[in-house]
Amino acid sequence: MTKTYDYYFDFGSLASYLAHSQLGNIKAETGASPVYLPMLLGAVFKATGNVSPVSVPAKGKYIFVDFKRFADSYGLPLNTNPHFPIITTTLMRMLTGLQMRSDARMHDFMDAIYKAIWADSLNMNDADVVAGVLNKAHFDPAELLVIANEQATKDRLKDVTTQAVDRGVFGAPAFFVGEQMFWGQDRIEQLKAALKS
Repeated sequence: MTKTYDYYFDFGSLASYLAHSQLGNIKAETGASPVYLPMLLGAVFKATGNVSPVSVPAKGKYIFVDFKRFADSYGLPLNTNPHFPIITTTLMRMLTGLQMRSDARMHDFMDAIYKAIWADSLNMNDADVVAGVLNKAHFDPAELLVIANEQATKDRLKDVTTQAVDRGVFGAPAFFVGEQMFWGQDRIEQLKAALKS
C-alpha cells in the first residue's frame, strides 16, 4: 500500500510555497506521497483566532528573512510581493475543481500559481494578471473560472477547511501522519522521521 500523509495548504502562505518545493524530497526519502488538501487559510485564521505574521511588523520583517534563508538553501527563488496579501479564494477553488476531476494538470497549476506569487511577485488579485499566468501555463482561464464557481467545488473547499480546523490546524502548511500534526515547513525533518518510523 502506498504510504501517504495529509497536506493542508494555501497559495497565499509563503511557508506553503517553501513546503511545496520539498514534496519531491519527502517522497524520495520516505516513499510517502501527499494527500493534497487545499484549504482557505483566511477562514482558518478567523476560526482559530490566529493572524498572519505580517500583522506584527517586526515579526513580519523577520519572517521573510528567515524564509529567504530556507529558500536559498533549497535553491528556490523567493521575492517579496508588494501586492500581498493575495486573496486566494478563487485560485484555491480552481485547484479544488481540478483535483475533484482527478486532473493531473493540478500539479502544473500549483507550480504556476506559486511561482507567480512568490517568485515573480505578480498581482494575483488582478483577474487579468491571473488570466495571463494561466494562459502561459496552458490553461483556459474561462474554463477554470467556471469550475471554480460550481457549487460542488465551493462546498468541497469549505468542507476541507472546516475539517482542517476540526483537526487542530491553525496555520499553513500543516501535515498529518495519522493523527500526528506537524505545522510549518520548518517541521519537514520531523515529518520525514514520522514517515520513516
